[in-house]
Amino acid sequence: MKYLEIFYNGYKDYASYLWNEITHPQANNYFYWLIAVSLFFFLLEWLKPWREGQAKFRKDFWMDFFYMFFNFFLFSLIIYNAASDVAVNFFNDIILSISGFNLQKLNPLNTFPLWAILLIGFIVRDFVQWWIHRLLHKSKRLWEFHKVHHSVEEMGFAAHLRYHWMENVVYRTLEYIPLALLGIGLYDFFVIHIFSLAIGHYNHSNISIKGSVTAGILGLLVGIVAGFEFLGVQWNFEMGILTRIIVVFGTSISFAILLGPIMKKLFNSPEMHIWHHSFDLPEGRETGINFGLSLAIWDYLFGTAYVPHSGRDIRLGFPGVEEYPKSFLQQNLHGFKNRN
Repeated sequence: MKYLEIFYNGYKDYASYLWNEITHPQANNYFYWLIAVSLFFFLLEWLKPWREGQAKFRKDFWMDFFYMFFNFFLFSLIIYNAASDVAVNFFNDIILSISGFNLQKLNPLNTFPLWAILLIGFIVRDFVQWWIHRLLHKSKRLWEFHKVHHSVEEMGFAAHLRYHWMENVVYRTLEYIPLALLGIGLYDFFVIHIFSLAIGHYNHSNISIKGSVTAGILGLLVGIVAGFEFLGVQWNFEMGILTRIIVVFGTSISFAILLGPIMKKLFNSPEMHIWHHSFDLPEGRETGINFGLSLAIWDYLFGTAYVPHSGRDIRLGFPGVEEYPKSFLQQNLHGFKNRN
């Protein structure tokens, strides 16, 4: 009865939460951040497209747009949020009964400043997701679900969240245990979630930006955190507004100079991720290349990186993509019906 009550409350609470998100715009609102980040990259694609011959509203744009909201919000409203609440409590109860260790109260990360927890959470989560992504390509069963994402034939920002809802189940199930052991929990911190959303949109966008520019933007964000004492950062001296501004822009310029040349080896990019969606994979790598979601370093460390040239005009998809289901409903039934 305990878990049934948790399931019911999780469903009810998330429905109320989502309605509140929609009706009460504010700075930490996921719903409007999704719209803002999407609009930002949509405008970049319109103003300076990488593939200039691609239509502004590319093939399957509106279906991908629906996928964004379905996977970001509606799937959680329908079932996942309530089911994950049960999983969290069940897993914590098992650990507590076996070892006497309370993941939520006794984890050493509880003493860390918030920025350190976010950084650790982001790196660990991305590393775990990199391995899960490889599994989606390696397992023939899971590949049938992952085909939804690879059925994109014209790339754009909205393709980021075009994936089968079963991927939510696989990712969250496998990534929760290591995150929970670190005391980070099942749900993403707001900053991690939005940061990962922005990188994912960027990787799939029809744009090409120099590494020095993306490094400068990252430095700007870090400078804001440092200069304005966000996320638990505390300074031992008083800084005037001018000093804070110097810190922000000084960090941005420093990142652009120091990290610019290697930025696309550290973080994923459209030039790298386009090859992950290539129709023609290199010989001996039929199960995939460039598996990174946010960070590119895992692919370079484990030998799965492949960027022979810009890849701007390569064919996307997979053998048989022409016959792949075209509607949202058919795509989400495909993985269950096709077991070969």
